[in-house]
Amino acid sequence: MKHYAKKVVNPSMNRDDLDKNNASDIYNSLSELKGSALKVAQMMAMDKNMLPRAYQDKFTMAQYSAPPLSYPLVVKTFQQHFKKGPETIFDTFTSSAVNAASIGQVHQATKDGKVYAVKIQYPGVASSVRSDLKLVKPFALRLLNMNERELDHYMEEVEEKLLEETDYELEVRRSKEISEACAHIADLQFPNYYEDLSGPRIITMDWMEGLHLREWLATNPDQTAKNRIGQALWDFYHHQVHELKQVHADPHPGNFIIQEGGQLAVIDFGCVKVIPEDFYTGYFSLIKKDLLINEDELNQIFYGLEFITDKDTAEEKTYFKNIFKEMISLLGKPFHVAHFDFADDSYFQQIFALGDKISNDKMFRKSKQARGSRHGLYINRTYFGLYNLLNQLQASVDTTKPEWLK
Repeated sequence: MKHYAKKVVNPSMNRDDLDKNNASDIYNSLSELKGSALKVAQMMAMDKNMLPRAYQDKFTMAQYSAPPLSYPLVVKTFQQHFKKGPETIFDTFTSSAVNAASIGQVHQATKDGKVYAVKIQYPGVASSVRSDLKLVKPFALRLLNMNERELDHYMEEVEEKLLEETDYELEVRRSKEISEACAHIADLQFPNYYEDLSGPRIITMDWMEGLHLREWLATNPDQTAKNRIGQALWDFYHHQVHELKQVHADPHPGNFIIQEGGQLAVIDFGCVKVIPEDFYTGYFSLIKKDLLINEDELNQIFYGLEFITDKDTAEEKTYFKNIFKEMISLLGKPFHVAHFDFADDSYFQQIFALGDKISNDKMFRKSKQARGSRHGLYINRTYFGLYNLLNQLQASVDTTKPEWLK
């Protein structure tokens, strides 16, 4: 409201200025709340066309930095879990965070000549997830152009994942499990995790030297190097989705480090989506280039994925089947060829144009129920996040896929 008041006082202020001021105020407020509220900003920043540019630029900061926790609270967290402070456990421990984001912050420590990254969760994050989501709901409804039914349908999934992200013992188990399962993939590196130096709100792992994506791209790497990183990303996600049926579902730039020598380090497994077998089969059946499924089988898949229901009229069933086939086919375009160039901005414009068309379509807007399984929320987020990373890299990759999808 105050920015529109400024517009009255200063008519020369344009919409971009208003967006920039609003985005700054909203981000600063969410930053003070930390936790789930800031995580919502981070999620929205992953899609470069979801928000006006000013919001996207500001919210991207949530992927790298947020106001840090004071050192006395860091010491208190250690005292609660280890009955001693960090300076007693480690030889050295930075009093200031070297990185601070939505759920926790990272300090650098050394012990017996080894360098560690120590992630510490903000106090009260787990207990405030539900209240945080209620707080950001009106904001999300407006910016995401969703109706309340749609948002409520997915809120349970978001809440479940955010609560999992606050369970650092679960994160250590999953980190070790997925790291070991993906250790064979070329050009990937993972830190070791130290359970004896970790706890419910503390994770200790190897310190991974290197640059975040935007820092690395600023060094002007050649196309071969960018394609190499892009291929490592594709292979990493391919193996998780199609072999492990669980996936690192938070592919934003802050979760990856590009190391000297051109290898990609994965440093955060807080958000992992376990993919149910029936959802996996139905979802990827629709991605196949040549969809040779009879009408009865196709209807069964659409019912299973919750794209259509028994409450729909014949007209609604036809409309939603066609629109979701178009959506998934477009998302699956990289799967339809042996090699895909993610530098092709026209592909992303097709995705965003279809999204705009659907969000403004009367049939979609008047629907009395949410469309799509809750499981699709994080799978779609994962693929859009991956595609955006590959687009930032301007990478061209071999789009490997399981035999049954060829």
